[in-house]
Amino acid sequence: MLKNILHYICVVIGCLIAAGSINVFLVQHHLLSGGLAGIGIISYYLFGLPAGTVTLALNVPLLIAAWRMLGKKYVAEVLFATVMFSVCLDATEFLNHHYVTDDILLAAIYGGVFNGIGFGILFRIGANSGGMDIAAAIVKKYYSFNMGEVVFGINCCIMILAAFLFGPAPAMYTLISMFIAGRVSDMLAAGFNHRKAVIIISQYPEQIADGIIHRLERGATFLNGAGAFYRDDKKVVFSVVRMTEIARLKNLIYDVDPTAFMIFIDANEVMGRGFTLSRQIVTDARAAGDSRLIGSRFDDGQ
Repeated sequence: MLKNILHYICVVIGCLIAAGSINVFLVQHHLLSGGLAGIGIISYYLFGLPAGTVTLALNVPLLIAAWRMLGKKYVAEVLFATVMFSVCLDATEFLNHHYVTDDILLAAIYGGVFNGIGFGILFRIGANSGGMDIAAAIVKKYYSFNMGEVVFGINCCIMILAAFLFGPAPAMYTLISMFIAGRVSDMLAAGFNHRKAVIIISQYPEQIADGIIHRLERGATFLNGAGAFYRDDKKVVFSVVRMTEIARLKNLIYDVDPTAFMIFIDANEVMGRGFTLSRQIVTDARAAGDSRLIGSRFDDGQ
């Protein structure tokens, strides 16, 4: 019950931030947002119609289509956020009468940042505000198109329409805002728990793994591999480290094997042993005699 309440509170906060950013930064400079909200904002510019009401009206046929094609469960999950975003968009309309900045570039940048934060909160908890996400989900199910490609294509059409109606400059600034919003929302959805996953191929995998375990106090895993040229079996070392530990890891590997082959891969959200499990968990496990956690190394973040 409490989890559901927190979910809906986060939806309200995310919608409020996203809708408020549109009225505070974008509308004042005749910029747009992506998706159906962009069409709602165009109707506001041209006819003075409430952007949120228009956005909600455009969502209705999509929700009906989703009900028939994607099922009741999908509609139930997106309905609250869809309605809430439209309500927040109209409720914060008064903010577009108060200029925060006269610089259209700053408005595009900060509008994108806060818009991304708002939608990032929704994505983080598994919610979305409907609109083009519904259309993309339907198209993906029946035509196997990538959802990102569908949304991007629709947004491009909206930008072309905006350029025709209001000139190319506002459309170009809108693209800047949309790009920033997309990056920020992706970061929030993936989490800020950034780490580096490393794959190490060396003639001395045991020594390197021992160094990672004892000098860096990180875990390491052996993966079975085979060289394609000589067809010889190899032990590949896999580990995950913090950003601040990369230099120490490189020095450690170089000391053991200067010819080692290393691949560093971004790991946006790392969970489990050594990163999100606290020392209290391993203490409790030891007290309970849980052999799965005994002997594991944990990081308390200090």
